[in-house]
Amino acid sequence: MSVLLLVRHGQASFGARHYDALSDVGHEQSRVLGSALRSRGVVPDLVVRGAMRRHEETAAGLQEGLGTNLSCEVDNGWDEFDFQHVVEVHKPLYRSRTLMMADLAKSLRPKQAFQEVFEEATRRWTSGDQDGDYEESFPAFQDRVVAALERCRELLASHDTVVVVSSGGPIAMAAATILLGEAAGLGGGRSPASRTAATWGALNRVAVNTAVTKVISGRRGLTLSTYNEHAHLEADRRLLTYR
Repeated sequence: MSVLLLVRHGQASFGARHYDALSDVGHEQSRVLGSALRSRGVVPDLVVRGAMRRHEETAAGLQEGLGTNLSCEVDNGWDEFDFQHVVEVHKPLYRSRTLMMADLAKSLRPKQAFQEVFEEATRRWTSGDQDGDYEESFPAFQDRVVAALERCRELLASHDTVVVVSSGGPIAMAAATILLGEAAGLGGGRSPASRTAATWGALNRVAVNTAVTKVISGRRGLTLSTYNEHAHLEADRRLLTYR
C-alpha cells in the first residue's frame, strides 16, 4: 500500500494586504509538522503543492522541519477555491477591503464574524441555485479536485509516500469524495449534489492549519484513514489555528 498525506497550509495572514503570505505562526506550524513527521520516521518520496504562495511557503517550512530537500511538483488542481470571490458575490460590500475590514471591526470578534459570513456565502455557492454568478461553480471545483486526486493516485503507483500541500477546501473535497465513494479507483458515481455539499461543508468547517489527512492507496482504490490530524500542535495551543 502507498500513502497520500494531504497537508493544509499554515496560518495565512488574515486581515493583511497580502493574505496569501504565511503569518509567523504559519511558518512555525510548517516547521513543527516537518519535525513531527521526521520524529515518526515518515520520509516522503515526493511533495506536490498547489500554486499559491501559502502552499509554497508551507512546503518550504515542512521540508526545513524534515531536514531534507525533496522533489516538489506544482499542481494548481490543489489550489483553494476563490473564497474572496464567493464572499463578494454573497456580500458585494466586501469587494472593498477597507469596507470589509470596517464592517468586521463592528464585531468584538472579527475573525468569527468573517467565519459566519464565509459559511453563509459558501452555502449559497454550494446550493447550485446561482452557478452562473461564479467564476468557478461548486461542481467545477469538485471536478478540478477529483482530477488532482486522480493524478496523485497515479503517482502512488511509483512512490510509497506522497505529501500534498493544499488548502482546507480541496482537502475537504478530496475526503468527501472518498467517503462518498466517488474517488478514482472506487468505481462509484456521483452522489446527490446536496449530500456532497453537506459532507464537504462539515469537513471544511473544522480544518486546522497544517493538519494532516491520510489516504491509503491499495487494490480497492483510495481509502480515507484519518482526517484533520493535528497532534503535532497540541503541545503548544498557540499553534492551533483554523484561519
